Amino acid sequence: MKNILIPTGYMSSGSSAVTNIVSEFDGYFADYGTHEYVFLHCPNGLFDLEDKLLVGNNAIRSDEAMHSFHNTMKMLYNKKYWWVGHYNETFGKDFLKYTEEFMESITTLKTTQYWYYQENTNFRMAIRLTWNRILKLVTMNKVKGKKPLLYPEMWLAIPTAEEFYDASKVYLDKLFHMIGNDKRALILDQFLLPFNLHRYENYFNDHIKVVVVERDPRDVFLLNKYVHIASGESVPYPTDVVHFCKYYKRMRESEKVFDNPNILRLNFESLIYDYDASLQKIMNLLELDESAHVRKYESFNPDISINNTQVFTNRVEYEAEVKVIEHELSDYLFDFPYEREANQKVTF
Repeated sequence: MKNILIPTGYMSSGSSAVTNIVSEFDGYFADYGTHEYVFLHCPNGLFDLEDKLLVGNNAIRSDEAMHSFHNTMKMLYNKKYWWVGHYNETFGKDFLKYTEEFMESITTLKTTQYWYYQENTNFRMAIRLTWNRILKLVTMNKVKGKKPLLYPEMWLAIPTAEEFYDASKVYLDKLFHMIGNDKRALILDQFLLPFNLHRYENYFNDHIKVVVVERDPRDVFLLNKYVHIASGESVPYPTDVVHFCKYYKRMRESEKVFDNPNILRLNFESLIYDYDASLQKIMNLLELDESAHVRKYESFNPDISINNTQVFTNRVEYEAEVKVIEHELSDYLFDFPYEREANQKVTF
């Protein structure tokens, strides 16, 4: 397998800059640009399945986990206009086939028996229950309708950790092969999140390279509140500065920091204010030669991107909120080498 680069960050951290930089090198491909591949870490994704099957597992838990995972993978595969989905194109026609092969490999038993989870009623089931009562009355208890269930079959999976991870590696290798990783190096944006990196060695080999990008929270807050949200984008960050600081701190503290030679941590600002050194770190990680940098500055130009830094100096009305962030999130501030002259027009 060729290398796979995974740029990731803490939401609005600028990790797409790494995608842009590496796509300037000959031999690296980002077929769908900064499309975010989420099936590992999304709700009811592969990592949720891991947690449910390997911690406190039982019949009901494994059955719900398997069906929820399958339903989510089907949605990612089929939904063309769900921006994180459309996997029948972004991964390929066999994505669901390989997913179901993986599920089959860890399934212990399939049975038509059921328990309370399958009996949880919805509108369609309520209609069926009503019909069953009518049928029972009309036939004087001689005919009983079939009991409506959320789904007809329980899927019980109680794998060992070794079995689960081995099956997952086979599954991921099939997906990587399907998108051509046996012939070319790829960039898969947000395929992992920083909070999942402690799982790295259970799923991946050394050909998976990760660059984690973080950004000064002053700029994260201001860009989200006054630019992204104001332009109609939905960003799940609080717009109240006190709530933002509490949320951001909890988010960062919840991470199980994991170090590995295949994981590089960079600041977005370093890509701009210390471009050459940061670029060299990326090249070292990916074992790239300068001669392969054939489209330099075409996708990422630090002289342009600098306008998206030190936003907190742009307007005096930001000062009160900035002071709160500087006090509450001092551990996450970037030490800028110099104060940039504010340029409100370009930034906004």
